[in-house]
Parts: sequence; C-alpha cells; structure tokens
Amino acid sequence: MIVVTGGAGFIGSAIVWKLNAEGIDDVVIVDNLGTSDKWRNLVPRRYAEYLHKDRFLDMIRGDTVPFDVTAVIHMGACSSTTERDADFLMENNYRYSRAVAQWAVTKDIRCIYASSAATYGDGSLGFSDDDDVSAILRPINMYGYSKQLFDLWVHRSGLSDRLVGLKFFNVFGPNEYHKGDMRSVVHKSFEQIRDTGKVRLFKSHRPDFNDGEQKRDFVYVKDCVDVVWWLLKNEGVNGIFNLGTGRARTWKDLVGAVFTAMGREQVIEFIDMPESIRDQYQYFTEARMDTLPSRGCPMAFRSLEDAVADYVGQYLMTSNPFL
Repeated sequence: MIVVTGGAGFIGSAIVWKLNAEGIDDVVIVDNLGTSDKWRNLVPRRYAEYLHKDRFLDMIRGDTVPFDVTAVIHMGACSSTTERDADFLMENNYRYSRAVAQWAVTKDIRCIYASSAATYGDGSLGFSDDDDVSAILRPINMYGYSKQLFDLWVHRSGLSDRLVGLKFFNVFGPNEYHKGDMRSVVHKSFEQIRDTGKVRLFKSHRPDFNDGEQKRDFVYVKDCVDVVWWLLKNEGVNGIFNLGTGRARTWKDLVGAVFTAMGREQVIEFIDMPESIRDQYQYFTEARMDTLPSRGCPMAFRSLEDAVADYVGQYLMTSNPFL
C-alpha cells in the first residue's frame, strides 16, 4: 500500500495519476477536502481508501495504521506563500511532517516528501541543494520557513540518508484549478486571455529587472511525477534534492507560450505589484540540477513551450481539464 498525503491536491493527485498509469491502485489518499472542489481531482483516480489528515495523524501517533504500507509520499501541506498564520504553518507543515517522517523511519517505510524552492529566499545564496548550503538559507516568507525548518530537522536528526526531500520549483499543470491565487500563471493567463484577450503581469520594482523579465524555473507537473516514480523504484537514493528544469525563463516567455498555444495575439499589460508582497517576491529562481542526475536519475524535462502547449491544448481548452 502506498500512502499519498495531499493526495487530492495538485501534485499529490498527479502522483496518484502516475501510480494508476503504472497499474497501481493500492493507494490510500490522505487529505482535507473541506468545502473545496479538489475532490474533483479524485473522480478519475483509482484508490483503496481516503482518510482525513487528522485521522491519519492519530493513526500514526497511536501506531494503529491498519494497512501494510510500503511507501508514503508526503505532499500534504499548506502551500500558500502569503499565509500569515505562522502557528498554523508550524503545526500543519512542520510538526505534521515530523510525525510522518518519524513514523516512516521507525517502520522502515520509503518516505518521499515535498520541500520547496521557497527555502532559497531571495536567491542571494544561490540555488544549490548541497547540504552545506541548505543549512544557511534564509526564506523570505513563512511558508518557505516552515519547509526550511523541516529540512533542517531532517539534517539534524541524521535522516537525510533515510528520506527523500524534493525542493519543487515553479510547478504548473493539470489539477491545480482549485488553488485560487496560488494557481500557476499559466492557468491564470489562460483565463485572462480567454476572457479579456490580454494578460496582466506585475511590473518590476527592481532596477536590475525590466518589466516581465523576472525569471523563474518553471517545471511541468508530469515531469515532476516521473521523478517521484523513479525515486519510488530506487530506494537506495536518499537526500534532499532540487526539482526544477535547471533553466530559468521570464514571465514574458511563459505567457507568450500561452498566447501561442491558444492561437492568440500577444497583449501584455503591466501593473504595480502589491506592496504587501514586494519584500517577499522572488525575482529569480533556477534550480541547480546536478545532484539528482549524479545519483542516476534520468532528467528529461519538456521545454517550457512544449509543456505549456500540452497543458493548454490537452486540458485547459477541453471539457475535461483533469489528469
């Protein structure tokens, strides 16, 4: 049995899609569906059981998990970079992750968890996933700090050779529709172009970046889950690794690919960035992607243009936008 926490969410449900495609439906989904629409991500999926995240936490703390679990893929977290409730993030992202990891290690269960590129803060210390660099990172939002705290706990506890952490960069793709403001700019741009014929992007508020020339490492969710699948099959590979393409592209490149995929003329309007997020904004991210390949993981990422074309053409412009 494979447990996927956050299994109804964006990356989690994509991982379940991959497992199903590989013929695996002996899966337990752990999540908090609440009143959101992310339950729709589960409709096409095959799985054995669904558990609320609080019930699963009670089970692992009480050692009453009723399944023979071979792996836990821990994607469950609050991923909002603008979340202001620090105590909630400490409990939901940090302490919950500690409980899952301790249970998995005690039971000798394969454990893969989601870290984040938000741990790199403003990028002034670079984007290397070397352990020595990870120890001195300074995140600039509470979400990134909650992820950094857990990575540091893994190192301090001597568990980096027992667990896999993945520092996801800017992931986009199907099944993210429910994320509200945390949806990718691909999804938001598609809706803006469809409804208004243009895209609004934030102006740059730094002199070293022109408007729309801010850069991020955009990575397609389908490529991410291929890496997760490889790690599931290669249990001897452990550590905390970057997961991006290794190539930064501009916001103008990104929305240009959306316009092209939709067959529309490019029209961009630049607007002021809200002051509330200016101090927390990452102007540049680019994963150093030499560690995972050095461990034998094949890196085959789609180009930005091909990934956007697949997402827009096969999902956003169809009547069935789900994986």
